[in-house]
Amino acid sequence: MKKSNGHLLVTKQNKFAFIEKYSSTYSVEMMSKILGVSKSGYFKWLDSVSTKEEKSHKIHETIKYEFKKSLNTYGSPRITQELNKKEIHISKSSTARLMKAMKIQARKKKKYVITTDSKHQYHVPENLLNRNFKVDQINKVWVGDITYIQVNNNWMYLTIVLDLADRMIVGWNLSDNMTANDTTIAAFRKAVKNRNLKKEDLLMFHSDRGVQYACTEFTSILEAYNCTQSMSRKGNCWDNAVAESFFKTIKSEYIYNYKIESQESARSLIFRYIEGWYNTKRIHSALDGKSPLEVFYEKVHILAA
Repeated sequence: MKKSNGHLLVTKQNKFAFIEKYSSTYSVEMMSKILGVSKSGYFKWLDSVSTKEEKSHKIHETIKYEFKKSLNTYGSPRITQELNKKEIHISKSSTARLMKAMKIQARKKKKYVITTDSKHQYHVPENLLNRNFKVDQINKVWVGDITYIQVNNNWMYLTIVLDLADRMIVGWNLSDNMTANDTTIAAFRKAVKNRNLKKEDLLMFHSDRGVQYACTEFTSILEAYNCTQSMSRKGNCWDNAVAESFFKTIKSEYIYNYKIESQESARSLIFRYIEGWYNTKRIHSALDGKSPLEVFYEKVHILAA
């Protein structure tokens, strides 16, 4: 073993690294004596290096797992939240740096266009919700909306019903036409079934001023369930911001990244996103970093207590 250049082995860490490099050629004991370090100190250093490498590997693997689980939609803030939940304490900036090094990037959001047909002669109720989007109990306030989804060279229409208490999509329907029967009524009936809505719940239902929500066919169903109807003010999309936000999220994070060729593909994609991801796993800043399903169980537990 040739004597090493002193200036390259100034620190103990450098000496320990040198020993590790040549440990398969020379004995650890001999190199420790030549370099003036203890054998026990070397093994202690080796354990700490292994621990750091294991920790780094765990962080990298968890980032990849959480990103894939999010359908490639999470950026560094939400990935950091998920890491912290798993007792991996790391800052947003560190997560962002690691994701950049790993070439992991959330899907870029595209512009979302809002469209509503409010040119009709039906009665328009007042805005009773008045942007009070924080609701404590489930089945107290639902909001609804409709959006367009391009399928090949045609359009399909996604209608959703969202419970403000847990931000869960409690009912949704995808149709190839804009009739109330296949949009608002279909989605509302599914929500009623999924949430076991009763007249005594005294539900408030809020939406924009679209004809599918104002028509007699839909309002008569609301009346049958003893619901109070609320509608946004004219030209004010912020009055239904939570529903609008969901559409912005599903489109910019997910749908816009696919070329949808058929109605079957569209239904499959939307089912996967809503039922397999958004409702059950996607964390929300409005829910203190929890998923709708987590909050739903919490609220059901409170009611049962």
